[in-house]
Amino acid sequence: MSKLLRLGFWMGVIFSIITCQVSGEANLKVGLVTNATSIDDKSFNQSTWEGIQRACKQYKLESTYIRPAGSTEADFLKEIGNLYDADYKLIFCPGFLFETAVFYAQKKYPAAKFVLIDGAPHSGDFKPVVGKNTASVIFAEHESGFMAGVATALQIKEGEVGFIGGMAVPSVQRFNWGFQQGVKYANENLGVKVLIKSDNVVYQGTFDNVAAGQQLAAQMFDRGVKSIFCAAGGVGIGSINEARTRAKTGQKVWVVGVDRDQYWDGIYEGDKSVILTSAVKRVDQAAYAMVKATREGKFPGGQTMTFDAKTNGIGIPENNPNLSKEVQDKLAKVLAGLQSGKIVVSDQQGDLIK
Repeated sequence: MSKLLRLGFWMGVIFSIITCQVSGEANLKVGLVTNATSIDDKSFNQSTWEGIQRACKQYKLESTYIRPAGSTEADFLKEIGNLYDADYKLIFCPGFLFETAVFYAQKKYPAAKFVLIDGAPHSGDFKPVVGKNTASVIFAEHESGFMAGVATALQIKEGEVGFIGGMAVPSVQRFNWGFQQGVKYANENLGVKVLIKSDNVVYQGTFDNVAAGQQLAAQMFDRGVKSIFCAAGGVGIGSINEARTRAKTGQKVWVVGVDRDQYWDGIYEGDKSVILTSAVKRVDQAAYAMVKATREGKFPGGQTMTFDAKTNGIGIPENNPNLSKEVQDKLAKVLAGLQSGKIVVSDQQGDLIK
């Protein structure tokens, strides 16, 4: 082989290596901007961070997170900029509060990649604009709520249940509508008699008013409600606290958790918990998948990705100590029905209680 040919050969090899490193994001640095709380919030921040950590450990990538001083668009943009300046070019933003911030950031930082969890970028007009450097991740909350509704109805068999939401945003509303459909499905197909009244469907209006959550739960329990599904962040923690207080006195009341398995939040004695089950969105799985895709040069820029029953993106926890084996066996069949398309859950309110 001539010197010229050898030189050309090795230049091709070097080019291939460089191309592989660039397309595969070998030196990727992953950042997370949390919302109003930190990574131990037992909700979106924590689940997102857990998924990031699992992927970064596997691929030996550097990662960090920043907690903003506040929860305004300006607060978020400031920390996104700080991550970018520190060379963190894959940036996760968990929750709908980031929608406008990511809308502007994706334009300002075209060399970065953004993952918006549970929302879509918009300028304030709620018209989604997912840039080529952004992946929007949403979940089929209505399917997760449906599973929780069936589980609740099957376990308590008869009586009243309730719902406490935080803000009446689409993701929380879908939890409510799915839950009601699950209760209805169990009544019509699985031999139970469970009722949900309009007085026991409430949106508190925030995600952080713990005291209000406890008060709302107390009112529902006093009206005879046996189990409350809470899709409300800190408001839900207040409801759990009320249930724990009552359980310590021997009263049998339940709370259905949200987003992640909240069983341990409901512990009141030994390993006994007031959490009947949880309507899970596998945020950690979504975060892991986005890091993996980016590392392998397959970042789904410009796309809105839905994690649902068919992709194992929603459901209830694998372990449910407060659900009988009979109930869990029936739920496995319901999940299979969702995955096959035999059971279809609407993501609209229809004639359900608001």
